[in-house]
Amino acid sequence: MDRILIIEDDADIALSIKYSMERDGSYVVAVAGDGESGIAEARRTVPDLVLLDLNLPGMDGVEVCRVLRREASTADIPIVMLTARVQEQDKIGGLDVGADDYITKPFSVKELVARVRAVLRRASPRTDGPRTLVRGPLALDEARRRITVDGEEVRLTRKEFDLLVFLIAHRGEVITRERLLDEVWGYERFPTTRTVDMHVLRLRRKFEADPDRPVWILTLHGHGYKFAAV
Repeated sequence: MDRILIIEDDADIALSIKYSMERDGSYVVAVAGDGESGIAEARRTVPDLVLLDLNLPGMDGVEVCRVLRREASTADIPIVMLTARVQEQDKIGGLDVGADDYITKPFSVKELVARVRAVLRRASPRTDGPRTLVRGPLALDEARRRITVDGEEVRLTRKEFDLLVFLIAHRGEVITRERLLDEVWGYERFPTTRTVDMHVLRLRRKFEADPDRPVWILTLHGHGYKFAAV
């Protein structure tokens, strides 16, 4: 069974999620009520996924995520942020420090469990072997999860890397947001999410010379995205 760590200061929300997930029979769930105890529990048990509230007392969720991503033993744990903040910049901030996804409160526990299942599935090791991909000045080593541009390493979050691998592997194809949600995130039906757009924005800011005039990841309005590096 997958081990889930919930870091959430609202005991009612945390226990509701814990009960629903454990009733599913696929998860063992631990709960921490603040950032410091959550980090300590993650170090002790190294869970398969962390559900992390953004608005924690003291050390907030962004800082907790930053600490987990900094330490070798916890750096690769998938993290899903739970947030009551609706501003796009707040969500981008969470993704920027290494969250794999976010879900906005209030949410249905059924949707949350589906999102957790999708993130865990996408975090599972590949069975068809790693790839090395080169497109112009960009070199991507999937086995080492490393990308360089003109020889300089670019640091990406787990999901940014997965998205870029998929786009490069399908170079020249127009990929819809729905397909990306299905293939990269594993969401079968979440039409209102802006997760894809936010991750594309983060990628552009990290390796496009001018993020407002991208030459690699192109937007085809009304259709989706296309990787068009030469």
